[in-house]
Amino acid sequence: MSDRPTPDPRPYGFEVVRLARLEARLVTYDWAWARDNAARIDDNWRRRRAAQPALFDGPVLVACGCAIDDDTCRLDLFKTPYSRFLAYRDGGSPDGHVANAFAAIVPWSADGAVLLGRMGPHTANAGQIYFPCGTPDLDDVRGESVDFSGSAARELLEETGLRVPDAATEEWVCLRGEGQLAFLRPVRFTEPAAALVERMELYALREDEPELSGIVTVRGADDLDGAMPGFVRAYLASAFEAETGAADVTP
Repeated sequence: MSDRPTPDPRPYGFEVVRLARLEARLVTYDWAWARDNAARIDDNWRRRRAAQPALFDGPVLVACGCAIDDDTCRLDLFKTPYSRFLAYRDGGSPDGHVANAFAAIVPWSADGAVLLGRMGPHTANAGQIYFPCGTPDLDDVRGESVDFSGSAARELLEETGLRVPDAATEEWVCLRGEGQLAFLRPVRFTEPAAALVERMELYALREDEPELSGIVTVRGADDLDGAMPGFVRAYLASAFEAETGAADVTP
């Protein structure tokens, strides 16, 4: 019998679900919470804009339905102004019918590290450390479908200059908790962490106002940081637990 501890089924309060397929579609939805809290939304937007004038109140996509059957997730999203979404998120996601859903590439280096970015001071999540990602928007809509894979790849390219390798498999990990549905796609790159960090830093130097103020390299659970949101720490704890377990297995 192994003496290794049993993995936490909900690390940092998040359920970790591994998926082989993610399907997302755009639907219409009457968001009662936003309609009933118009004054709160306006006040929150004024406060946010005063602190970060670069914020733009464009349309974003928010989840109103999520069904996971075996290893497939089917997700419903609707369009709403960013100011409504931001007030909802800032208020602790009080409406259980709606969730903040987004996708991100998790860059794994050839030598087993995970690379994350520290958000710049002009962004809505300044100082936080997480994977390159963003709230999906109308640019991700393809007919009635929402392209989460394309959204994640675009954010990775825009924030780091890295492109998803053509040979990368498409598997997902869903982190569910705290009013969030984080869909993470782990991608293994052929370069070691130092080479990837150098590429990302050189890319940032060419940007007038880069999204990221720095790159963070994580090689194990001991590198988790309080500036990382819960879903990031939950994924990393689960992923490094799995990596350790795989290394302990004798062929």
